[in-house]
Amino acid sequence: MKALAARRHHRFAPVVLLLLALLATGGIYAAVAPSTAQADNSASVADVEKGKQLFQANCATCHGPSAGGTEDGPSLVGVGAASVNFQVSTGRMPMQMSGPQAPIKPGQFTDEQVDQLAAYVATLGAGPSVPTAEMVDPALGNSANGAALFRTNCAMCHNAVGAGGALSEGKFAPALWDTTPTNLYQAMLTGPQSMPVFNDANLSPEEKRDVISYLVEQREGSAGGLTLGSLGPVSEGLWVFVIGMGLLIGAAVWIGAKSS
Repeated sequence: MKALAARRHHRFAPVVLLLLALLATGGIYAAVAPSTAQADNSASVADVEKGKQLFQANCATCHGPSAGGTEDGPSLVGVGAASVNFQVSTGRMPMQMSGPQAPIKPGQFTDEQVDQLAAYVATLGAGPSVPTAEMVDPALGNSANGAALFRTNCAMCHNAVGAGGALSEGKFAPALWDTTPTNLYQAMLTGPQSMPVFNDANLSPEEKRDVISYLVEQREGSAGGLTLGSLGPVSEGLWVFVIGMGLLIGAAVWIGAKSS
């Protein structure tokens, strides 16, 4: 007993207890925390090698020969296949020139080449993978729940119906009506440019699909008449001012002419 009591009062006892507490905390966190993204190893070796060749020829100038990043481009280690698929399939990458935001433009690569580039970058570190067709199927989503989620998380930038809008410093939130369901999901998952990341802890895969379902419904047109660009009170107020005030002025002139 005396030996045990002596060990408890040893000068290194607090250090040992601290290490044990840290190990216990780490073990508990690993057991209950959401699973992290895993590297996508489903692509063939040939696709990965072809993707590496495409990367060296088209992307290494800005992102570095090993994708570690340079002054002209960020590191791509750990961004995952979904980020590459989104940026390249929408034509945002490679950029034509430096600017506050990479605009959408016609893609420079075929679908196969996009998959190969994504497969190569996915081998560099664990990151979000490209969603499956079931994960982005709007028919399987709940558009009513998606509308509520979109208004809470997205409408302040993209407008209540996904029409887009201006941001600060020359940036903008693009319209979402022509964006494919896959890229809608990938944008939420990876947070491109000024957009925040909505990982599975923020929006579950089912909730992301609900948002996609809502946005796809907005493409079917409005049952309430002219949308006026779906820009809300801005375009509506302009219409009222130009047309309404114009009619009032015209009526006033006509009444004045009749009375004289």
